[in-house]
Amino acid sequence: LCYTATSPVHLLAPSGVHTHTHTHAHTMASLKQLNPNSEIARSAHALMMNISASQGLQEVLKSNLGPRGTIKMLVSGAGDVKLTKDGNVLLHEMQIQHPTAMLIARAATAQDDITGDGTTSTVLIIGEILKQCERYLAEGVHPRILADGFEMAKVEAMRVLNEVKVPVEKDDREVLLSVARTSLRSKLRPAMADHLTSIVVDAILTVKRDDKPVDLFMVEIMTMMHRADSDSKLVKGLVMDHGTRHPDMPKRVENAFILTCNVSMEYEKSEVNSGFFYTSAEQRQKLVNSERTKTDQTVMSIIELKREVCKNGEGFVVVNAKGIDPLSLDMLARAGIMGLRRAKRRNMERLTLACGGTPVNSVEDLTPDVLGRADLVYEYTLGEDKYTFVEGVKNPFSCTVLLKGPNKHTITQLKDAVRDGLRAVNNVIVDRSVVPGGGAFEIAAHEALRQFELTVPGRAKLGVHALAEALLVIPKTLATNSGFDGQDTVISLLDAHRAGILAGVDVETGEPIATADEGIWDNFRVKRQQLNASCVLATQLILVDEVLKAGRSTNAGPPGQ
Repeated sequence: LCYTATSPVHLLAPSGVHTHTHTHAHTMASLKQLNPNSEIARSAHALMMNISASQGLQEVLKSNLGPRGTIKMLVSGAGDVKLTKDGNVLLHEMQIQHPTAMLIARAATAQDDITGDGTTSTVLIIGEILKQCERYLAEGVHPRILADGFEMAKVEAMRVLNEVKVPVEKDDREVLLSVARTSLRSKLRPAMADHLTSIVVDAILTVKRDDKPVDLFMVEIMTMMHRADSDSKLVKGLVMDHGTRHPDMPKRVENAFILTCNVSMEYEKSEVNSGFFYTSAEQRQKLVNSERTKTDQTVMSIIELKREVCKNGEGFVVVNAKGIDPLSLDMLARAGIMGLRRAKRRNMERLTLACGGTPVNSVEDLTPDVLGRADLVYEYTLGEDKYTFVEGVKNPFSCTVLLKGPNKHTITQLKDAVRDGLRAVNNVIVDRSVVPGGGAFEIAAHEALRQFELTVPGRAKLGVHALAEALLVIPKTLATNSGFDGQDTVISLLDAHRAGILAGVDVETGEPIATADEGIWDNFRVKRQQLNASCVLATQLILVDEVLKAGRSTNAGPPGQ
């Protein structure tokens, strides 16, 4: 299925319907008085417009859900191709013009930005809730009654969610691997997802500190357009996207001391405009020498520190945030020091976290205490780009996920998947619990809501029924996308649940499977957010009884026209 990013995805629905009924004449007249250009869609039309928009968006994303879902190809106006099955990327990239569809897309992408998953599921559940409501609304049930039912059903579904969640022991690596695998397999081909699973989990465990929340910014994602995607790896250290600037400098340093500094090693012009007049070559030489003296002293103090600490053939690396001029580079090269200049600030911050040591802003009183250590620092050249690898650090609190791929869209796909995988693993560490995946929770919630429905008085039970039926869209779609009959699969899942098995869909066979035993886990906070977002948004959309297109016109002519 191919969408062109320049031509908007039109989710078909009535954009505005003029009504001239006697009962609403007064409201319409007053609105027309305020803005003669306004368009109005009233009660039934507004509802149908919202429902058809949500179902249009649902149909677009439906085929993406799960590990066996299909892939969408997005083509930009410039001809750039993007292959993805990540709902978040799709909703960000597609140009959606319909206001209701835009509202749903924003809510779903906001969830992904925080939790890293659940975009497609949220859109599907919202679409399905509105689809279930359509019949009741057509029969004349008031939307407020359905909204009350949703609220009661949401509270009950949350209770079920807390019942089925499984607590996780601190840093249980097996569970973290299962969660990462479940998340990544819904975005990448299985072999690639399995390869990235251990990379993502090890990256989080590397930067995790016991007493502090995990800082995901300490995991640098570096990309190289080179070789195959299966060559991606985790570097427990740093990969910097720049190299040395002198041909004679060592390109590989083992057992290295690392000095991170923010010191200028080049001649800087004075703050005020000044001139110097000389009458002889000696005077000019004297000026040149005095200009160099300060810079040379700075470089010499670093070289002396190197001589002091490197007694047994250790290497020495200088990473400077400011410039190093050619003469200073030459002095460092002659002393056997590897020097990098104008390093990015984020690299400087990560370097001290990865290697230890203290960043210095002055070369006065340099001591060996400020130096970090690494087993290996080497430069890697790829075409015209240079990369510097810092590996073998003793106590890393920062690391780099190095993603390789033969082309741009492969690397983009990997990058989006790793970002979501990191958040999925982090969610487990924060929640200290997981939920059985593969639609197992949705089946459990459906059954609980059907029982709960019997206890709800009055017509509010219709809202409970609507949510109970809507949740089945997840296992149904998982089965359909895997090539099985959705209805048969749901019935067999319900039978398994009644037999006491918390079962989800096996996407390989279409049969019920105890997903907890197979290590198919979802994030607790993703499911919680899904329920909240879908119920709140569905409530808001069915309560809309009037859509006014009455904004200011952007191309309005002068007054009086």
